[in-house]
Parts: sequence; C-alpha cells; structure tokens
Amino acid sequence: MLHIHSSSKARRNTMCYRSICSVLIFATLLAAPNYAAKKYRAVVLIHGVLTGSESMELISKRIQEMHPGTQVFNTVRYAGWSSLEPMWRQVEEIGGDIIAIGAAFPEGINLLGYSQGGLLARAILQKFPDHNVRNFISLSSPQAGQFGTRFLHLFFPDLVRETAYELFYSKVGQRTSVGNYWNDPHHQGLYYNYSRFLPYVNNEKTTSLTDDFKVGITKLRKMILIGGPNDGVITPWQSSQFGYYNANETVVEMRDRDIYVKDMIGLKTLDKHGKLKTHVVPGISHFEWHKNTSIVDDYILPYLD
Repeated sequence: MLHIHSSSKARRNTMCYRSICSVLIFATLLAAPNYAAKKYRAVVLIHGVLTGSESMELISKRIQEMHPGTQVFNTVRYAGWSSLEPMWRQVEEIGGDIIAIGAAFPEGINLLGYSQGGLLARAILQKFPDHNVRNFISLSSPQAGQFGTRFLHLFFPDLVRETAYELFYSKVGQRTSVGNYWNDPHHQGLYYNYSRFLPYVNNEKTTSLTDDFKVGITKLRKMILIGGPNDGVITPWQSSQFGYYNANETVVEMRDRDIYVKDMIGLKTLDKHGKLKTHVVPGISHFEWHKNTSIVDDYILPYLD
C-alpha cells in the first residue's frame, strides 16, 4: 500500500515518483508514432468469375493473421452465376462500395482482385478516378483480354475459341462479362466494333472518359501484376501482365504493345517512376493463386502497407 506522508522525505519521494512517471509518459508519447506507423491500411478483395467471397477467405485470413488489426472487406456482390453480368454493371456497383470504404479510411486503402475480379478492380480505378487506392494487386487477371475457353466450358460446353467470336461479338454475347473482355486476335475489327468494355478501359477507343481512365491508374502508389506460365486458364497467361497475342498468335510483351508504348492508360508513367511491378511465378495453376499461402506471403503482403 502506498502511504503519503507530510514529511519532506515523503514529498521528495512523491516528486521523484512524479518525475519518473513524466519520463515514462514522455517516452510513451515519443514511441506512439512508431506504433501508429505499423497500423495497416484497409484492404478490399474482389473474387473471380463463378465464385464468391468464400473463395478469397484464405487471403483474407492470412492478411489478418500476418498484419493484425487490418480491416479486410471481402466483396460479396456478383457471386456465382451473377458474376457473368456485364462488366460495367459490376464496375458501377462494386466501385460504389470501394468509394464508400475509401471515404471511411481517408488515409487510403489497398485493392486486390483475382481473375476476372482483377480486371473489374482495374476498371473501377479508372471509372472512379477520385478513389484513394494506394496499391492495386492484380492476381492472374485477363488485363489484356482472354482468348481461351477452358473455364468457359462450365457454362458454354460446346464453345471453341476459333468460333467463340460469333457469340461474344454480338448483342447477346456482350451481355456477359466474359464477352466484354473476349479479345480475338484474328477478328480485331469485330472486337473494336462490338466489345463494350475492354477497348474502352484500355483507351483503345477514345471517349469523354479517356483522360479520367488514365488518371485513375497514374495516381496509384503501386500496381502489382502477378501471373505465371502454368496458369492454364488466362490465355495467353501474359495477359495478366498486359501482354497479348498479335494476329499470328505470337505473344507481344507489355512493353512492346501500344498500350504501354503510347502510355494509353498510364502503364509507362507508372513504370518510369518505379510504381509498376510484375511477378512471374511458375508452377501455379489458375485455381491455386488465391489459395496458396506462399503466394500471399511472398507477393501480396509485401505491398500491403
């Protein structure tokens, strides 16, 4: 029990106690900014086609485990069959959610999208250029388009890529998300005439939003593009890093394509300032990227500030 006496010795002890407390409090205040600096920014996750938020749970839980206190928002919209709704519809609704989350975290947020979700996320950044996303991670996403039908057989069992354009480059086909980013290198005229989504977000077609679409990308602190040669679904796999086929089905790497050379959406600007990062990871299939702890630890967590 602490007794307080009226003696001078007691007063000296009390003054000493108060001095020690003052020093401790001052030291704590000095240390406080260091603790504050370790508070991680909120993260938004967007799932892929024909799945839902449950498919992103491993990433969500790993982030919270390794970065305690991180607020993770795992998108529940457009799960299952509704993920085939047109891309612009999904961009508008999920984008509204991201802007609302960003408003709640004015210090900035981070954004990650897997597969189709990565393309949705990128388009959201462009459609909502006032966003406060700092780092954007695209995990095995068809950023330059898709020209493979492996996963499409789940809902189009008779579809082959050579004739898929007949469906996707039509009014009916453009009512599907996949049709919106189907990019047939042998029918580019039809792609530009019919596709209502990818040519616009890639600024291959000029609109009143062209400048905004570039601003929404160049304001990022980092864009991280992750993909690999054993993906098996994103075709070509280099599309995950803005590479794509030419008319001869030879893959042209991102830095040799117009979208980069002409800086159509700001990729070259990001790269010039060291803000564009690519990671090529072999041995990972498309359905493993978001369920592999090592991928999260090695290629995702380092970018979540």
